[in-house]
Amino acid sequence: MPAHEKINYVEFPSRDLGATKRFFQEALGWAFEDYGPDYAAFSNQGLDGGFFSSELAARTSEGSALIVFYSQYLEDTLAKIEAAGGKVIKPIFSFPGGRRFHFTEPGGNEFAVWSEPTV
Repeated sequence: MPAHEKINYVEFPSRDLGATKRFFQEALGWAFEDYGPDYAAFSNQGLDGGFFSSELAARTSEGSALIVFYSQYLEDTLAKIEAAGGKVIKPIFSFPGGRRFHFTEPGGNEFAVWSEPTV
């Protein structure tokens, strides 16, 4: 049951829906349910959502919100992101409370991954 007045779903544009799906399947093991040729939904990834075909992309430089993933093993996740075709646009850097990097997936959207600081 969805929580009353809480964030429940997120939708992203994708300049290449097929490439976006392949990327998340390969890099993070996601599964998708297609709703026609221009929309693919994902679930059980911390927040349910979907991607829709568009000429636009979600980028912080354009004012978009930034979705941030968590990883226990930041360097391993970075390697999987790159192996699946993601492009690191901000290499690993420290911030108060941890470390993170930013990347774009093949459909053009920007995401980040964070982890606790190394000891």
